[in-house]
Amino acid sequence: MADTAISAGWQEVVFFDDAWPRLKRNGRQQIEGDSNRLMEMRETFSGIALGIGDNKIRLSITEKFLDIGLMLPILVHPRACIASDVIIEEGTVVFAGSIIQPGTKICKAVIVNTGVTIDHDCVVEEGAHISPGVNIAGHVSIGKRSWIGIGSSIKQGLAVGSDSIVGAGAVVINDIDDYITAVGVPANCIKYNKL
Repeated sequence: MADTAISAGWQEVVFFDDAWPRLKRNGRQQIEGDSNRLMEMRETFSGIALGIGDNKIRLSITEKFLDIGLMLPILVHPRACIASDVIIEEGTVVFAGSIIQPGTKICKAVIVNTGVTIDHDCVVEEGAHISPGVNIAGHVSIGKRSWIGIGSSIKQGLAVGSDSIVGAGAVVINDIDDYITAVGVPANCIKYNKL
């Protein structure tokens, strides 16, 4: 996230993490405090980007921040290629090497990770995470808070339901219902995720 923000023109990136003070650094970056400290300092920042990996938590915090009027920018790495009519909503990040084709909508709080291809007329619902190297064909819909595993592929015209997981390297050739974990080539349901 920091590299994408700086590459997109941010002058400074400051990290906050609820693991602070036990965790003092995030890689090379010093962590300045927890979420309470972030809220105390929020007026000093021009935007807040959430790098939280858990889809449900990231979406929940995004909605909370938007409700209180905080600015959650759209972060797009300059080495991503995005068609001019693509709609991308607040709190979303698109990493380097990703390609998003015309007619696609990426909703709020989505992570489009490194080297993802999303073909034409797709919809990626809020809070989803598309992992590195995923290939999504045209007219695909990805449900809310779903996670699409690294290197997987999804055939054109399909739907992946909300709160679903597509395993690493899976090849999706049929729709996947809500709350399903699907893995393999071709992808098959191995688990129902709803508690």
